[in-house]
Amino acid sequence: MANLTDPIFNDENKAREHLEAIRWADGVYCPHCGNSDGETIHRLEGKSTRPGLFQCNACRQHFTVTVGTVMERSKIPLAKWVLGFHLYAASKKGLSAHQLHRMLGVTYKTAWFMAHRIREAMKEDVASSGPLGGEGKIVEADETYIGQRETPRTPSPQRKGRPYLKSGGNQKRTVVGLVERGGSVRMFHLNDATASTVRDVLVRNVDRASTLYTDSSRLYTRTGEEYASHKTTNHAQGEYVRYEGGETIHSNTIENVFSVFKRGMVGVYQHCGEAHLHRYLAEFDFRYNRRAGLGVSDRERSDDLIRGTTGKRLTYRTANEARYA
Repeated sequence: MANLTDPIFNDENKAREHLEAIRWADGVYCPHCGNSDGETIHRLEGKSTRPGLFQCNACRQHFTVTVGTVMERSKIPLAKWVLGFHLYAASKKGLSAHQLHRMLGVTYKTAWFMAHRIREAMKEDVASSGPLGGEGKIVEADETYIGQRETPRTPSPQRKGRPYLKSGGNQKRTVVGLVERGGSVRMFHLNDATASTVRDVLVRNVDRASTLYTDSSRLYTRTGEEYASHKTTNHAQGEYVRYEGGETIHSNTIENVFSVFKRGMVGVYQHCGEAHLHRYLAEFDFRYNRRAGLGVSDRERSDDLIRGTTGKRLTYRTANEARYA
């Protein structure tokens, strides 16, 4: 449990030092040219110089710890940023922008944009982290439907004249989730759940040597043949767990992930524009992948979130255009 009286949440200098210690744990580097030579990077001092300003002699550019992050060009005090990172890292089901604006004492407009920048920092780099699963590992896959669609379905020649597998999801947003038993989760917002779109998500994110557990949906029938093994449970007949040869076959892990996600979306956020759904999914993925069950504390999760701010940028215009798209 974090101590909210910690100076990093209340003092600008302490907050800046905290951010610098996390971002530049291996030494200060220039975000403009990448120079990391300590002999050519200097902290500028003086009454007329704003705190935390550095100069890189290699490219002659000035920078602070916020340059090249989601905090760049923000006028929000750093102590409020650090507290915001902690609140989103520690809140299992999320934190609404209205609650953030009341807790930080900023306007709702500022809190809304700040929350989306924090979610942007939570996005995982799937390419560098590699696929889920592997030999001897189990990956569960499932799809769920949430909220009201705001965009039309993409026409699919393969589906012309054919009914959708789940008619109840026709007017809802489609989310496909993958979770490695005892490991990480990845959720994706799809325009439509078809065997083709679901296969694309699976083959891009799950190692073919994995064992795949799903329900009996036909979405996974053919794609399951591409994996080491594919086991199913028949939810339509009330079968949610099955035991076979010492294996416990179920997709309850991903169902539990969906449960927390939906409780957060309905109980905390209440409304989410479809254009922003991918960021909310990234938020819930981030916290699950650093859950207490893996021994990760709120402070460690918050520090990891601050590390994720580097190399990412979200402008208000971009976020707002998506809001009304």
